[in-house]
Amino acid sequence: MATALKIQLSPKTDSGIFNSGVREDTARAASEALQMDIERHHVFFNDEGFHNHIPHHLLSIYALGGSPEDIRTAYERNNSYQRPVVPGVVEVIENLNETADFKECLGKEKHYPNFLSFFQRQIDEKGVGAVLNEYIFAANEQAENMLCRLFGGLLHPLIHLGFGIEFNQPVIVAEALAQAAVHDDRLGRDFFLPAEKTASGIGNPGSKSLGQLLEEVCKDETLSRSAKTTDVNKIRDGVLHRAPQEMIKYAAQYTVSEDQLEERLAEMINNVVYYTSAAQRPSKKVKMDFFFIHCVNSSIFFSKLAHLPALDQRTRLRLLEWKGRMDLLMYVSRGCPELLREEITNYPVKYDWPALFAHAISHPQDDGHLAKFVRAVAHGEKVCKSFESQGPQAMPVSGKMWLQIGNMAIDSTVGTEEGAMWIRSTGFDEAWEHVSERARL
Repeated sequence: MATALKIQLSPKTDSGIFNSGVREDTARAASEALQMDIERHHVFFNDEGFHNHIPHHLLSIYALGGSPEDIRTAYERNNSYQRPVVPGVVEVIENLNETADFKECLGKEKHYPNFLSFFQRQIDEKGVGAVLNEYIFAANEQAENMLCRLFGGLLHPLIHLGFGIEFNQPVIVAEALAQAAVHDDRLGRDFFLPAEKTASGIGNPGSKSLGQLLEEVCKDETLSRSAKTTDVNKIRDGVLHRAPQEMIKYAAQYTVSEDQLEERLAEMINNVVYYTSAAQRPSKKVKMDFFFIHCVNSSIFFSKLAHLPALDQRTRLRLLEWKGRMDLLMYVSRGCPELLREEITNYPVKYDWPALFAHAISHPQDDGHLAKFVRAVAHGEKVCKSFESQGPQAMPVSGKMWLQIGNMAIDSTVGTEEGAMWIRSTGFDEAWEHVSERARL
């Protein structure tokens, strides 16, 4: 049985939101490798706060039907550069029960091991659902602050939490909470909470689709030009520095009422997959934006969060609203790239889904981002199928396009040259400078 200290995957109970036939032997291999990761590695693989993706990678391989050998190969490839685990400080861990001490430790990377031990104990005593509601989703200052941090770090704490919840692994949930605790809360303070206030609270009926809002932010010249290629952090130094009120104004228009939950969930998944795939340059080889793929890779977990019994409906709506607003902000921060539908609809299909999964599992350079992306796209096809009749503005990806996007992802990550896997900030010319010209007949 999985606990706050032990990984234990079972194909019967822990097969995930989307899978391609999980195996018992792979569950055992993944459990062993993930346990080693927890006991040996820090959640950041360097002092700059770059995230350890081993749990994301191995769980994606497991869900996509990979073998024990696939698990071991991926673990060894990513094991080599990880930072060793750091022990916690007993006195600090004990004092985290005090609100003042908890607050004092927030945002400080050195306290990650202390927060990890603390949340492991909390989950062991109270269970995952109770701890989530107390420390992330409660209507108090401390939980509100933690929620802000959950959406920081390019969504990594949220993605980590999603994997822990999806595969029923309390120790990964504890890692996610500890990871969130040491991230910055600035994005929440400067964007999510002001947008929520401007929207007059949570769960109001939304009259505009995410697709409509994406079109509108592109037409707003102040906003669409607010990020510069020279900005170190294009969200903080660009959009929220030069056009904060404009960004908040549009973000506040993305709202989700209770009766819109299923539709908005599908719409969010559909639109982030679309803008990630359609942001191409016809003269250049196909490439996906590294920042956009995080919006896609985190989208899959909302199918779980939107129906999680431990969460009340207000929290589910709030999470989806924040995700949609993050997707808008991310799109603007990368220069509002032109979206070319024909780049998807004209793309040749060489591989079916099983072949795509096999390529993603065995990719020699992937650290998990590709496997996560392909699984999230395949899941999106499933979720959005019943909503495709709403038309291309609300649901721009439909039918064969899902498989075409999967093929784009696999084909675009072949090679060993610089930027072979992904490019960064597709709305700027500089992002494409090193990308090879597209072959022409």
